[in-house]
Amino acid sequence: MLIDSAKITIKSGDGGRGCISFRREKYVPKGGPNGGDGGKGGNVVFKADNSLATLIDFRYKRTYRAQNGTHGLGGDKTGKSGQDTVILVPCGSIIKDAESGYILADLIENGDEFLALKGGKGGRGNARFATSTNQAPRIAEPGIKGEEKEIEIELKLIADVGLVGLPNAGKSTLISKISAAKPKIADYPFTTLQPNLGIVRYKDYQSFVVADIPGLIEGAHTGKGLGIRFLKHIERTKVLVFLLDATLIPYKKNKKEDYDILVNELKSYDEKLLEKPKLICFSKIDSLTPEQVKGLSKIRFPKGKSKEKVIVMNISSISGENLPALLDELWMLLHP
Repeated sequence: MLIDSAKITIKSGDGGRGCISFRREKYVPKGGPNGGDGGKGGNVVFKADNSLATLIDFRYKRTYRAQNGTHGLGGDKTGKSGQDTVILVPCGSIIKDAESGYILADLIENGDEFLALKGGKGGRGNARFATSTNQAPRIAEPGIKGEEKEIEIELKLIADVGLVGLPNAGKSTLISKISAAKPKIADYPFTTLQPNLGIVRYKDYQSFVVADIPGLIEGAHTGKGLGIRFLKHIERTKVLVFLLDATLIPYKKNKKEDYDILVNELKSYDEKLLEKPKLICFSKIDSLTPEQVKGLSKIRFPKGKSKEKVIVMNISSISGENLPALLDELWMLLHP
């Protein structure tokens, strides 16, 4: 199960209290102040970890606290600093202020870190307040309290290629054939209820990642169907593949209807998505007659803003027809 958003509360550690202490040595009846400072409170840090794939851990733990600093001690001993709390998140996680919605950090690469909250500073001990006129101060500072904040974590999958299409267009079957991913496949809409990632091995030692996005429907950007929740996952992709069910095309008056619906949904969500390189694929051509397959070549698609040549391919995930050529085209789009 993909958990792609979570809300948690984080709190940095409190600083330790400064110490009031005086030297007590033999033959020195009135020793000077030697109270140490309090230790610093621990920080709260977010760190991207590529061994994680979802935010499911945050469903069971909602509060994260860093350790408090310990109090100062006599003999000019500073208290021990509190231990930092490091919160591991999947690569592709966006850290937001839950109240304002402001994006605080975008952790993309493995090992990326973000210091979310600093620990409170430790209070000064009485040794710090000694002056020529006050050689025996009996004051010390309390430690500064740590900060607390409500955080929203949003996960956007990182993939090179995003498969978009209407429900039952054959996206899951395609990704299962070109990668080791094993999504649920059935002949009814909305079989895919969460994005699936597949690593495609290309040639000898090369590879790229493909994301199978759950089927979009008209009005997905407004919250209809399952699309609105997953449209965000194609924002990070470099190339888009529009998968169109070829078995439906011969019976539609408007031959580009499915494509127009997909383009409109992406445009309504974020126009920048249409600036990505794209490839249009007619799927399931194994179910068409040779004449119907020829008819697909007569359908013309607009070039859009890029004015580049529109790549249109006919494929069959069942028979494997044109799948090697599809991978060649995708590799060239990813490495122009």
